[in-house]
Amino acid sequence: MESHFVQVIISVCVLLFAAKIMAEIFVRIRLPIVLGELLAGMIVGPFAIGAFIMFQGESLVVLTDEVKMLGEIGAIVILFMAGLEMTPKEFIRGGKASVTVGALGVVVPFFIGFFIFQFFGFDAFQAMLVATALTATSIAISVQVLSEFGKLKTPEARLIIGAAVIDDILAIAVLSVVTSVGGAGMDGIEITEVVFTIFKVLAFFAAMAVAAIFLVPRLVNSNRWKASGSIEGVVTASFFGAAGVAAWIGLSPILGSFVVGMALSTTKVFERVEHYIGKLGLIFAPLFFAIIGAQVDFRGINSEVLLIGVAIIGVAVFSKLVGCGLPAWLFLRNKAQSRRVGIAMISRGEVGLIVAGVGLSSGVLMPNIYTTIVIMVAVTSLITPIWLKLEYRKDKTIQA
Repeated sequence: MESHFVQVIISVCVLLFAAKIMAEIFVRIRLPIVLGELLAGMIVGPFAIGAFIMFQGESLVVLTDEVKMLGEIGAIVILFMAGLEMTPKEFIRGGKASVTVGALGVVVPFFIGFFIFQFFGFDAFQAMLVATALTATSIAISVQVLSEFGKLKTPEARLIIGAAVIDDILAIAVLSVVTSVGGAGMDGIEITEVVFTIFKVLAFFAAMAVAAIFLVPRLVNSNRWKASGSIEGVVTASFFGAAGVAAWIGLSPILGSFVVGMALSTTKVFERVEHYIGKLGLIFAPLFFAIIGAQVDFRGINSEVLLIGVAIIGVAVFSKLVGCGLPAWLFLRNKAQSRRVGIAMISRGEVGLIVAGVGLSSGVLMPNIYTTIVIMVAVTSLITPIWLKLEYRKDKTIQA
């Protein structure tokens, strides 16, 4: 037990230190910091350099359940920070646009992926799992990139965050439906059951959001808490508690932390909470991205994996650009802004990895397909910050 604990601590130490070193390098070469943090994980992870540096007979960096859990905590913190940047009124005001862009950002990748990978010879359930991995956007990566560029208050950023939340909710619903199909067989699932599952997930999210908006501001009332650090402690307990409730009812935990952040965005303690969570994010955000990068396994790459990987990455990029970028133009009426919406939605994240893991553990996906999905998540996570950086740099050049 003691040896295992030491390995976890050393893994966290190496991943965080590497992420910060790469962040320094990427600041100096004027590239997005999040990209450096992802690459840091890939470089020092157990499937790259970390495999050659041994500690007590194992890789220096090990991806245990505890390490991955710390990564999930990082995602929860990042989404709480994103929630603070959007008031409930702003979220509701952008409702029609967010729902349209988010929904099409799930539907278009799913159906394009499903039909293309059946053409590649995958059976129906395999094609559905790969298509499901293509649906979800990594809100954490998009938010971090927009924050780094100082663009969180722009119209496209509001739409990106709102649509990404809807996207993630629907992606979880799709995952629930697909796993039901896996259990019942292709002939054992009914359309009414599919629709009910999706509405159930949406209803859970709506109920949790309403509860958070009414209860959380009263809970963190500054007149009630006098001891030093009480507000910060109660806020942290609130967004972790909401994340736990979200996971318990079948949603992604990050959606729970997002709604608590949104509930606190108009309260008197906003500035105090924002300052505190910013400090917390300096540690947990880079750790999250480094852990995502460390999960990329280069050992399973061969010509077949590369061929399928190129197809999956191509579908991943094209389907979000079309599925999110085109409907965004209907609401923003600005080509550059709507294109940025499509680009920001390209990065996949936790849900893609969860789907890949479910497929592998159930024996439906072969290890080579699992590897291609993980590579797709990594590549789209690398593409997004670079592409957005180029877009905003182009904007500055035009203004100059």
